[in-house]
Amino acid sequence: MGTVTIGVSIAVPEPHGSRLQQLRAGFGDAAAYGIPTHVTLLPPTEVADTAVPAVEAHLAEVAAAGRPFPMRLSGTGTFRPLSPVVYVRVVEGAEACTRLQQQVRDPSGPVARELQFPYHPHVTVAHGIDEAAMDRAYEDLAGYEAEWPCTGFALYEQGADAVWRKLRDFPFGTAVVPPQAGHVDRGSVSAR
Repeated sequence: MGTVTIGVSIAVPEPHGSRLQQLRAGFGDAAAYGIPTHVTLLPPTEVADTAVPAVEAHLAEVAAAGRPFPMRLSGTGTFRPLSPVVYVRVVEGAEACTRLQQQVRDPSGPVARELQFPYHPHVTVAHGIDEAAMDRAYEDLAGYEAEWPCTGFALYEQGADAVWRKLRDFPFGTAVVPPQAGHVDRGSVSAR
């Protein structure tokens, strides 16, 4: 019996995902192309490879009970000096992400675990690079904006090459996305 490293996240859809990934690489983050652009629900977690079916069943239950919600990114933040991370802020959808990650890590489930830091939904755009590059990422993306309807999440596995690959999507059980607070439904994803 072996182990695998898994993670659960909400993918940042196109064209935003690729754009942020390219920017992250441009800031000098060597891991950029090995990590799909995402909002984490379960950080890297080692499990027995035989436990993956139970994890998938648990995630399917969480997703079936979920419903789509609006996601909006705006501006930047940082975890420095505690952790060498610059990120794009989740300004709408953060509460739903917090609930989802609690359900994913439910103490009675197959991936119950404590977190190293309190949960804070975000999209990493620079991690572990030199301070000047971190400052540039923080400044260059200060005006970044994107929004989309979040309709589910996915399970990923980290390969021996350190690249994260999607194993399976978990769409929410209800297809209706509620309108965004204070926003007119434009029916499209926008990056400003």
